[in-house]
Amino acid sequence: METPRRFRLGDLQLRIMRVLWSSGPATVAQVQEHLEGEPLAYTTVATMLRKMEDRGLVGHRKNQRRFVYRATVSEQDVTRSMADDLVDRVFEGSLADAVSHLLEIREVSREELTRLEQLIRERKRKR
Repeated sequence: METPRRFRLGDLQLRIMRVLWSSGPATVAQVQEHLEGEPLAYTTVATMLRKMEDRGLVGHRKNQRRFVYRATVSEQDVTRSMADDLVDRVFEGSLADAVSHLLEIREVSREELTRLEQLIRERKRKR
């Protein structure tokens, strides 16, 4: 069985990936326009996309004189990898410690608690 790739994305890289996952293939200008947060220069976005392509996170095709970028990794693979990395590095692999920490520091609605309980019940049934 193939070992899953590990992804460690910075804030800007993750913001760019979210644009590509939600809107599909896009030019640098389109990515720039749809980025959440502080506006960034066109050259900053273009440079980051090139670096991300070097890492295999995105690919491009040429459309006339413009590059159209697309995600080459799935949102599910990236979020799984980043969550696993967080639990491993910060909580020494303890999912219980990670969840306990989040429950202590985050505002959790009754609906979210009910959903968490449901997820735990479902997981127990599978075991």
